[in-house]
Amino acid sequence: MTASIVAERVGALTGALIATLPVTIWPAYVFLSLNHDTAYVAEAARSGLVINAFTGLFLLLYATLAQKRGTVLSLTLSVASWITLAGFARSVGWKLESAVLLNFFIYPVCLWLSSSMRAVNMPQIKHAWYDLPTRTFMVCALMTAIIEAGNWAGPVLTGILAVYPISSTSLILILQPRIGGRAAAAVLASSLWSLFGIGFSLIAINLLIVPLGAAIALSAALAIPLVWNLTVWIVHRHIASAVN
Repeated sequence: MTASIVAERVGALTGALIATLPVTIWPAYVFLSLNHDTAYVAEAARSGLVINAFTGLFLLLYATLAQKRGTVLSLTLSVASWITLAGFARSVGWKLESAVLLNFFIYPVCLWLSSSMRAVNMPQIKHAWYDLPTRTFMVCALMTAIIEAGNWAGPVLTGILAVYPISSTSLILILQPRIGGRAAAAVLASSLWSLFGIGFSLIAINLLIVPLGAAIALSAALAIPLVWNLTVWIVHRHIASAVN
């Protein structure tokens, strides 16, 4: 909710960087570490890293569709593509190296393809009373699904659920009906920067949690996207100031 307000008043990039902070992914791995051993969480992080790459395609597809299509169609097709790619991910035995390479290929390409979609002026709108309850419900539902899945589904499926783009889905449902597809697409396309940083967070969990323990790994996993998003924001502000 805060991110949607910021996006409208300050710009798509700032709102996107706030919206895609690890406020759902990080708690998901905290819950997993409380209920499972470090090897389980490391494997879930590796699976999550693969899906994080496919989330970049989810965002690009939505931003492209939203230019001319409505909320329901744009979101439905994007979620369907994410589910299809997640199913494909489960059928492949991914190693950490291949998951890292996948992220380093997909995100630069998606950022390049969506560059023109991010340059949109954000309109001012009024917010409905149900915005915050809707997003809160969606986040709680995701946390419940992850905890339950962790009890019976194994680390691969749990890792997939943990990185479902719940914040992005919430933003789509909040923003597009009120500010239109092009403006909503600008926010979601801008969030590609942040999701790229989430990938480094998942790498840290996978590499650190077994040798160093959950506390250090999860601390690094929280610090990395915070520093990444701040760096992206500073660099973009500097470039904008130089151009002006």
